[in-house]
Amino acid sequence: MDEAENMQQDLVAELDWRGLIAQVTHREALVDHLSSASRTLYCGFDPTADSLHIGSLVPLLTLRRFQMFGHRPILLLGGATGLIGDPSFKDDERTLNSEAVVGEWVESLRHQVQPYLDFDGEHGALIANNLDWTAKMSVVSFLRDIGKHFSVNAMIQRDSVRNRLERVDQGISYTEFSYMLLQGMDYLELARTENCTLQIGGQDQWGNIVSGVDLVRRHLGREVYALTLPLVTKADGTKFGKTASGTVWLDAGKTSPYTFYQFWLNTADADVDKYLKLFTFMTADEIEALAQQTTEHPEQRQAQISLAEQVTTLVHGADAVRSAQRISEALFGGELQALQADDLSQLQQDGLESSPVAEGEGLLTAMVTAGVAKSTGEARKLVQGGGVRLSGEVVKDPRQSIDFSAGLYGRYHVLRKGKKVYHLLVKAG
Repeated sequence: MDEAENMQQDLVAELDWRGLIAQVTHREALVDHLSSASRTLYCGFDPTADSLHIGSLVPLLTLRRFQMFGHRPILLLGGATGLIGDPSFKDDERTLNSEAVVGEWVESLRHQVQPYLDFDGEHGALIANNLDWTAKMSVVSFLRDIGKHFSVNAMIQRDSVRNRLERVDQGISYTEFSYMLLQGMDYLELARTENCTLQIGGQDQWGNIVSGVDLVRRHLGREVYALTLPLVTKADGTKFGKTASGTVWLDAGKTSPYTFYQFWLNTADADVDKYLKLFTFMTADEIEALAQQTTEHPEQRQAQISLAEQVTTLVHGADAVRSAQRISEALFGGELQALQADDLSQLQQDGLESSPVAEGEGLLTAMVTAGVAKSTGEARKLVQGGGVRLSGEVVKDPRQSIDFSAGLYGRYHVLRKGKKVYHLLVKAG
């Protein structure tokens, strides 16, 4: 067995070890196929918002893993399929968005995904948009050239469709029913123009992907492959990628790097080993060493710290990690003077409750307005008991007013009640 074949055996074994293979067509044949030459593979991402969320990291990083082993990834943005909506395991019909909105989202995602792949060299990645070929096709051509090769009998047996058909209150529209044909056509187009021979995607995409495999075989007489990735779950049964404030996005403007970092830092012990395998490029030995360290010193949470550092660096960069760590140390260690202006902006965005306060406003009034105290009487008692700090300093006089020149960057004060309640006071105007 030569070095190239060894590498591809290692690639499939690597994906297996990381828990990245849910289903695959003809596994042994795929290993041989990957071993014989550099191959082109693709994964599709529909624009359902102006940002991807952290669940999208699994296929994104898997494309990168293939590229590291010498293969060429295509990242397909669904400018066409995003206008239709994938029915896979959705309880009801998606809301249809306008072409203008979907087009804007496509461009947002195009810029967002570029840092994850290498676009130069022999195996340089490609970003494609399926609207480029779908928009040119007439309805008659679509029905004759694509629809002719799909059996309705087989389509309604796919789990993604059957689940909806069994719901009397919903059913499925012809629009969403046709999604499978459009995705199959994507595979055919990329097989024809880019010699693409492998499609990867989430486990819920299995029916759509194998339909494309069959369509390529019928049209081109070629054997191509499918590989799906498991949908990420949490050990306690709650939904992955959600916090009390909502979805964890890759866009720093929607989820601040601090909140992003904290999400990973708060990973349960039962999940951290799995997430290190799925979301980082750490080796088996490195992850095993972390597991051992966590077993011996669980209070240090070293595995969670490494996970948070690794994933935040991948998505937002090393500076964002340092910022998140500064914010954490400031809030939990009291070192507020170490905070930078950008750190405070992150806290204002979504990391900490905040309220606008006028210069010179009384502290007690500000505490009530911020919801830190229910009344000025309660606020006064808190101050008199030494339980209130303003930007790290204990407040001693209940008559104190808010002076932002004595605060942070002339614009902020961090109000702390007791040991755990923080509130950001922001200069109004």
